[in-house]
Amino acid sequence: MIKAVFIASTEPHSGKSIISIGLVNMLLGKAQKIGYFKPIISQTQPKKKEDHIDTILSYFDLPIAYDDTYAFTWEDAMRQMETESQGEMLDTIIRKYKYLEGKYDFTVVEGTDYQGEGAAFEFEINVQIAKNLRAPVIIVISGEEKSIAQVVTAAITAWHNFDAREVPVLAVVANKVEPEHAKEIQNLLAQQLLPGILLAVIPEDKGLQSPTMKEICKKLNGKLLFGKDHLSNHADHFVTGAMQVPNFLNFLKENVLIITPGDRGDIIISALQANLSISYPKVAGIILTAGFEPEEPILRLINGLQTVVPIIAVTSGTFQTSNDIGAIRSSITPDNTKKIQLAIDAFNKYINIPELEKQIITIKPSGITPRMFQYQLVEWAKSSKKHIVLAEGTDERILKATGRLISQGIVDITLLGDTNDIQAIVKRENINLDFSKVTIVNPKFDVHYDDYVNTLYELRKSKNVNMEMARDLMTDVSYFGTMMVYKGDADGMVSGAVNTTLHTIRPALQFIKTKPGVSLVSSVFFMCLPDRVSVFGDCAVNPNPTAEQLAEIAISSADSSKRFGIEPRVAMLSYSSGTSGEGEDVEKVRRATEIVRFKRPDIKVEGPIQYDAAVDPVIGSSKLPGSEVAGRASVLIFPDLNTGNNTYKAVQRETGALAIGPMLQGLKKPVNDLSRGCTVDDIFNTVVITAIQCQDTEK
Repeated sequence: MIKAVFIASTEPHSGKSIISIGLVNMLLGKAQKIGYFKPIISQTQPKKKEDHIDTILSYFDLPIAYDDTYAFTWEDAMRQMETESQGEMLDTIIRKYKYLEGKYDFTVVEGTDYQGEGAAFEFEINVQIAKNLRAPVIIVISGEEKSIAQVVTAAITAWHNFDAREVPVLAVVANKVEPEHAKEIQNLLAQQLLPGILLAVIPEDKGLQSPTMKEICKKLNGKLLFGKDHLSNHADHFVTGAMQVPNFLNFLKENVLIITPGDRGDIIISALQANLSISYPKVAGIILTAGFEPEEPILRLINGLQTVVPIIAVTSGTFQTSNDIGAIRSSITPDNTKKIQLAIDAFNKYINIPELEKQIITIKPSGITPRMFQYQLVEWAKSSKKHIVLAEGTDERILKATGRLISQGIVDITLLGDTNDIQAIVKRENINLDFSKVTIVNPKFDVHYDDYVNTLYELRKSKNVNMEMARDLMTDVSYFGTMMVYKGDADGMVSGAVNTTLHTIRPALQFIKTKPGVSLVSSVFFMCLPDRVSVFGDCAVNPNPTAEQLAEIAISSADSSKRFGIEPRVAMLSYSSGTSGEGEDVEKVRRATEIVRFKRPDIKVEGPIQYDAAVDPVIGSSKLPGSEVAGRASVLIFPDLNTGNNTYKAVQRETGALAIGPMLQGLKKPVNDLSRGCTVDDIFNTVVITAIQCQDTEK
């Protein structure tokens, strides 16, 4: 039974952090308790945490004390070697590892960073550690500045070296390879590696390797003049601005860093204007050299611009500054969530995850954690790719979420809006969005517009909608997007980041309508609490449901819960439990519970029941002994919208729970509403659950 994997490289800057981050993310989708251990770290400053360990612990919120994640600093390890205490060093590493092994379902172990002298010596240390921990190895080879032959030779040599020392090799990863070489390297390695060894070739990604403006400012000890909000910009290229403006503009590339003396106001202004123009590539930032800063009129002009890239002043000359920037090696830090997500995306895209899971995951989890739930949602959505229309295509949050969804290959997306407006926002906000992989539709000028107008007219003419009204309504993104779903030109729609709930769902109620046997559209939130996922309904649609409607909400919510992998145990909430209370509101809940039991005897349901008795085992057993639901409820049905909406928001704010939804249930085809205060994560998750609903609609 495999309880750990050792990630090893044979040289510095191999990019093994991509594998460790991606592996931890994958494992957290399968198990509740994942450990992380780096036996020897490079950090030399005693009070400062190593960035990579800090990144993994903080981003994934792993409950591991920092001191438990490593055994030695490199200097301490070398002192052990010099005094011929290698055995004692290995004993300490094994002891610390065993402590984690006893506490966690699986542990990701990461080898050294090769920042000392003597690569062969350091390689041998990694081999000995992996062998003593009995952990199979994932070998990571860098393809940076290497030919095809050099990459293949390095990978095969590393594999043979581990194999010769009887250390099992689980996978070989060739990272940072030239994109045009990737296929040939894949074929050559596949021919030479033994069957059963996983193989992955990850092309070079500028977004992962390029330094951010924040890193550049720190390395150069620069003075930030402007653009504090854009320090996360990646500098993929740099150019020296020492020529006349027309010639200078010809050298601009995407995410370019401009290095120019601080007194070149013409270069500074033309660079900022180029950054705002959709005719020129995105500018990452500007470095002003030689100790010069712009004169007062230039500063005043820059202060008045809507968006300013980071402008940093340094004292060194242009030539020296260029050399210093060229030597910067970017790393993934805790505050750079963009790079962390890029690393996860790269891992998910290029690693054969199903095969890796098959080989290493023997965990049988009990219950479901929020991260496991989210991981499973993405896997379900990917299993049958669907086409989702996002009605509010000019909202920057929508565009950021679209970038993530597209990069992970989860769904196909159509954005509604003007192409020029969307492109300008993407450039201004430095959003990572590949326009070749999305469709942009302006409803007024789309080829389907007239057909949609005629369809709407035929559907609604009995409701006094004339042709002119139909034309006007079909310019509205909610109506247009819903009609795309109705006509089968998209599988589902998500809206509501800008528009109200009523504006979003009205068209769906008018012509998509409810499923057979369902009279009511309702909603649920998936509440991702620290140790479980609960379903809350209805917190978004029905203000004051009758007993019959409340029963229908409960049945729909139980079915939704089961579909999304949560065993439904339904609590019909009220201000009293069991037979202790009286009153109209309690009777409504009691009657609704009886209807659920009559219509769906397969559903475990309890009501009326108070919230604490529903979720706390001690209180539940006290108030309703013998109940299958009390203290263990997974689906909580609120008696009215006032109670439900306030409760979900209170739980979300006070516990830090992630609320995924609202997900509308009961419609023939999926249309889902967002909160106007939604985050990029909210949009991402809502699109994912909409895609899963589309799969059910297809079935």
